[in-house]
Order: sequence, then C-alpha cells, then structure tokens
Amino acid sequence: MEIILKQDIDNLGFKDDIVKVKNGYGRNFLIPQGKAVLATSSARKVLAENLRQRAFKEEKLVKDATKAAEAIKAMEVKIPAKTGDGTKLFGSVNNGDIAEVLAGKGQEIDKKYIKVQGGNIKRLGKYTVTVRLHREVSVELPVEVIAKEQ
Repeated sequence: MEIILKQDIDNLGFKDDIVKVKNGYGRNFLIPQGKAVLATSSARKVLAENLRQRAFKEEKLVKDATKAAEAIKAMEVKIPAKTGDGTKLFGSVNNGDIAEVLAGKGQEIDKKYIKVQGGNIKRLGKYTVTVRLHREVSVELPVEVIAKEQ
C-alpha cells in the first residue's frame, strides 16, 4: 500500500514522502491517526502542487539549517556528570542533556532531533552525536563527558 505521510515518522520517512507500507500498518494505524493519507492519483496531484509552491520556502529553510550547522560544528560541548570510581557515571547522559547544553549556548534544538548512538552515554570520554536540523541537513557534534567537580 502506498501512502503520503503528513508528518515525519521515525524509521519510515519525512512529511510529504510517498512510502510503501504493509496494508495493516497503513490502514489500522497511520491513516486513522491522521499521520498519512492514501496515495491516490488525486492526492498525488495535490501533493505535487503543494511541493511546487513550497520549494521556494524550503530553499530558505535549508540555508538557515546549514548556517546553524556551521555554528554547531564550531561548538565545543563538555557535559559534567557525577561519576563513581573509575569512568562509570551515576545515571547517564542522553539527548535531553545535550539539548539543554546546546540551549545554554544559544542553539535551541528539540531533543527528538538529537541522536546519541546507543541511546545513552554511561562512561566518561568523547562521543559523536548526530543533530538533524532539516531533512537534508544533519551535523556530527563532538561531545565530551567530563567528571563533575565535587
């Protein structure tokens, strides 16, 4: 079954993408919840017209996202965390913590657009985090987890 997505859905696609899904997933979940519509010929024509009109606005969004990506690349992110003996943390550092640090440095990014490999950081050290600013623009951000002064 082919559907047109009305919003971004993780591991499936972005808004206005035409994707193939299993019949049950589309009919029982995506369409009733308003996350997608059936990709009929008339819906495809409406989508094509909307995309044509939105192309100009999209170009500006990509430029702004690229500018923000350059600013984020230049940042040095250090996150202090409580540690036990050795390099193991009490708790963990996740995408919410990284979003807070970025907000403190002037970059407001929703935590759902920040991907920490493995989900959480549980040891001291240097890590690489992926920040998605736009469907076409994502940036690798180096993050260092350091021991908190006690």
